[in-house]
Amino acid sequence: MTQIENRQRYGFGTTLHATVDEAVERVTAALKEEGFGVLTTIDVKQTMKQKLDVEFEPYYILGACNPSLAHRALGAVHDVGLLLPCNVIVHSHGDETAVEIADPVAMMSIVGDDRLKNVADEAEIRLRNVIRKLEESEAGK
Repeated sequence: MTQIENRQRYGFGTTLHATVDEAVERVTAALKEEGFGVLTTIDVKQTMKQKLDVEFEPYYILGACNPSLAHRALGAVHDVGLLLPCNVIVHSHGDETAVEIADPVAMMSIVGDDRLKNVADEAEIRLRNVIRKLEESEAGK
């Protein structure tokens, strides 16, 4: 199974003609438009260098949260916080930058509780809108 095929099982994304830093800014803005804030930003490249003295590609993990959706999910299944926030990765992919988002439907399916279905479905719609907006802005360049 290729990396792309595997991603399609638990995430979705796009590729941008932008630097990683530019892509992080664009992703953050698109997330905000869909009601998500970025709670955490992990600079994997910097962490690998500091902790392991290993060189790594530019790679960020963003922890995105929509407070309303998180509240609904936590109200339905209290320990679902183990799967929050929604992870978004932005990383160098050759001369382009890949943006990939963990599929909330796939993530919530491991809980096996139907009370999370509507929340996961809404989160997926909003996060797919983020990808769509990024692709539209890319096409408009």
